[in-house]
Amino acid sequence: MSLVLLANVCSHLQNVTKARLGATSIPVTKQILAVALVLQREGFISSVTRGDVSGPDSKYTPTTTQNIGKRRLWLGLKYYDNTPVMSKLSLISKPKQRTWLNLQELQEIADGKPAKFVKGLVPGECIILSTDQGLFELREALERRIGGQPLLRVS
Repeated sequence: MSLVLLANVCSHLQNVTKARLGATSIPVTKQILAVALVLQREGFISSVTRGDVSGPDSKYTPTTTQNIGKRRLWLGLKYYDNTPVMSKLSLISKPKQRTWLNLQELQEIADGKPAKFVKGLVPGECIILSTDQGLFELREALERRIGGQPLLRVS
């Protein structure tokens, strides 16, 4: 899992929302695809499609060794009253300072209290966790009763 690439994607998405673009492309990895799908499920982005550097695919194109360098994920961004729905993305676990949270610490964060060095959750925010069962939003991980590594905070 590359937190450096995830940090670059977070920075890119913040810059794109400030520029008020409707769609953007990001590199394709399994982790970034999972993060994008969680963001779509939580309502921060409108669509996730595969494509290449020229744009989204109109029909299914498999990834091969010849085109793997050109493959991209295209994200549709959402705006409400001309303000971006996803305004701030920040990494929680850093490449040199990774942290893991157990179920009790996740519950404290969900209640708005800090745990370890992670601030409590406020309304309109979500925290994406990496667990041994995949990537989940904090509340979904609490329902499944699993802890994990908090990757990023989205508001």
